[in-house]
Amino acid sequence: MQKILIFGASGLVGRALIEEFRSGFDLFGTYSTSLTSLPDEKQSKLELQEIDKMTEMIRSIKPDIVISCLRGEFDQQFKFHKALAMELVNYKSRLYYFSTTNVFDGDYSKPHTESDLPVSESDYGKFKIECENMLKEILNDKVMTIRIPAIWGKDSPRWNIIKESIRNNKMIDVYSNLVCSNLSDVLLAKQLRFIIEKDLKGIFHLGSVDKMTQGQFYEEILSKLGSDTSILRYHLFQDQVDTYFFRLISDRDDVSSSLQCKNAEIIAYLME
Repeated sequence: MQKILIFGASGLVGRALIEEFRSGFDLFGTYSTSLTSLPDEKQSKLELQEIDKMTEMIRSIKPDIVISCLRGEFDQQFKFHKALAMELVNYKSRLYYFSTTNVFDGDYSKPHTESDLPVSESDYGKFKIECENMLKEILNDKVMTIRIPAIWGKDSPRWNIIKESIRNNKMIDVYSNLVCSNLSDVLLAKQLRFIIEKDLKGIFHLGSVDKMTQGQFYEEILSKLGSDTSILRYHLFQDQVDTYFFRLISDRDDVSSSLQCKNAEIIAYLME
């Protein structure tokens, strides 16, 4: 049975990964503040600055697969991932690194595929690009980059904010001209399992396959909840009437079409 070590297993994505990989894999995970649902002997508290402890975990567990969905201060994250990569050079382990749509937030003129060169204006996007490049340089084809959009789950911050806003009649700010990608936590976990089990290589763009603006997505959610859409406060992205894209699309043909989803399916999942 393959061993999987998830760094950041207590977060939204990490929790979904645990549920998906619980069967068929020997699963280990780390947390910062909140315990995971893993057995006590399979989880460890780990802070980003505890690089020696991370190294000890790799040497003790000898994982076949390492998944990183860590959050935290950028410089410390970079140091952590560089030390992790340098350690994994000595093993056959494969690393799956979660990145973000923000690596393209320097160009909103079009959706972006895996073959597009990242260009970012935000500190977050620049940090993610730096991490992607560093990991690729050290690990070559042993690192897979998983770029993801906004992730929605039944206990995700985005979903909870919407419900709280409805209860308190609080305004929600949205863009009427920004086409965005979305994805559910459970489908992300299933997609990653497919990628791992098929031993697919390279960069992956995951997200909804149909086009919908941020405003339209929120309108649909509020409509399904039977709530008044008047709590939505519309803005024009970059104060222009043009259509802009904060959207990942894929030019790969090796991820099963049965694992693709539309925005309506994400919303239906949240309503279950």
